[in-house]
This record gives sequence, structure tokens and C-alpha cells, in this order.
Amino acid sequence: MARRKKHGPMAEINVVPYIDVMLVLLIIFMVTAPMLMQGVQVNLPEASADPVENQDSEPVIVSVDAAGQLFLNLGQEDQVLALATIKDRVAAVMRRSPEKPVLVWGDRAVPYGDVVTVMVALQEAGAPSVGLVTENPK
Repeated sequence: MARRKKHGPMAEINVVPYIDVMLVLLIIFMVTAPMLMQGVQVNLPEASADPVENQDSEPVIVSVDAAGQLFLNLGQEDQVLALATIKDRVAAVMRRSPEKPVLVWGDRAVPYGDVVTVMVALQEAGAPSVGLVTENPK
């Protein structure tokens, strides 16, 4: 009776080099992922502009909280307002002082589309340009 020969240690796959390669790739992806999420670097145009004359008047700020509720910094600030109401009030302010700056203060959890909807409504209300309030990265 012929006995089958058992396979020696050469038949087993040595996985240690593959684990080393996977760990190196994991470190590379961990380092490059935050760089990819920072966005495209652009060179902003420089312009020498005169300061706005009524610098002491505070801007109109529309706040959007994490739940998507809208607030206006005119009058009662803690009151939730509908988009149509904010549009009417901003239109009234723009008729009185058309140079007043209009800003949107959006929570980072708010979807991008909701902020754009608010910005479009403010432009329809007569705001010549709508700015976004951001925080400096720490």
C-alpha cells in the first residue's frame, strides 16, 4: 500500500507580507483621505474696494439650525419663521436700505440644498448678494 506523502510547509501560503502591505496601504489612505475632503484649492481674486459706508449697521442674518428651522435676526430671534415670512421681511428691509448685507448662517448638519434654497429666496427678495457665514478651521 502506497502512503500519500503529506504536504510540507512549502504548500502553505505565507500571509505576513500581505498583512504588511495592507497596513501600509491603510496608513496611506488614512493620511490622504482628509486631504481629499478639503476641496479644490483656488486662488481668489484680489480687489481693492472702498469700505461700505454704513459699516455700523448690522447685517441681516438668516440662521438655519440642524433641524432645518429658519430664524431671522430682526425682532424676535428665537422665533421659528417660514421661508415666505423671511422673504417678505427681508424684502421690506431691502426696500429701506438696499446696501444692507445679507448673510446665511447654516448649521453644518443642514443639507446643502436647503441652504441654496434659502439663498435663492433671499436673492428673490431683493438682496444683491448673499454671503455665507463660516468658521475658521481650528
